[in-house]
Amino acid sequence: MNNTLTYSEAAQGFPSFYSYYPDWMIGMNNYFYTFKGGDLYRHNVNPLRNVFYEDYFVKIGEISEAFHPTTIKSVFNDAPLENKLFKTINIEGDAPWGVTLETDIQTTGYIEPLWFEKKEGSWFAFVRNEGSNPASPDAYPLRSMNGIGSCESINVISFTEIEFNYQISPSLISIGSIVSIGDYLYYTDIAGAPFLSGIITNIVVDYPNNINKIVVNPSVLGGNIPAETTPYTFYFKNSVAESHGVLGHYCEFSLYNADSSKVELFAVESSVMKSYP
Repeated sequence: MNNTLTYSEAAQGFPSFYSYYPDWMIGMNNYFYTFKGGDLYRHNVNPLRNVFYEDYFVKIGEISEAFHPTTIKSVFNDAPLENKLFKTINIEGDAPWGVTLETDIQTTGYIEPLWFEKKEGSWFAFVRNEGSNPASPDAYPLRSMNGIGSCESINVISFTEIEFNYQISPSLISIGSIVSIGDYLYYTDIAGAPFLSGIITNIVVDYPNNINKIVVNPSVLGGNIPAETTPYTFYFKNSVAESHGVLGHYCEFSLYNADSSKVELFAVESSVMKSYP
């Protein structure tokens, strides 16, 4: 596919690529004109943006319905030797954009345009992760995974309900306050291989009545009923609702906007914190 490159004197380089590919181009009277296939086109005046030439252009006097969204790619690379968490995106502009984020460690960060909220004139949203269930091997070292401990017993109530009971005495196995309904509970078999049990539907902690359990629905895709009665258990936080951001030394992000009208973008920022393993 051919592209048109633009040179920036400020950047002293070619920072932008355009999907139109003219035969000739010229600037005149504050307008940009191009020739393609013997026809003359004037840019930046049509009501429908990002539409170019015969296949998807607004020709002078004519309007095409084809449209391609705007995409911008850049990178956050301050202190590239430090491992960091890129937690939020702040867009300074007049409209929210969709965002995807990739680092040298994670490739699953994203933000939908509708998730942005306008705060003090800018568009703000925290980074979510696509994730997968069962979790992929590269997800196990991440902060979204937390251990609980070996359960004392398992009660299979039905195909949609399993109780994982944890010891209270003589040595308490604390479920903890971080795990919540909607997270995914995993367990390991005798060989230590991890398996998804299901989505957590209830957590009941009542020490005086000797209750310390997690209730799981194993009917989700990839869910399993453990064969062992006292497996080691751990959980993954819901990757969309409670994301920790994306982890890496740098973050390459892509913005996309499907608005066919004029949109202004001034700056893109991210809230970044150093990762302390």
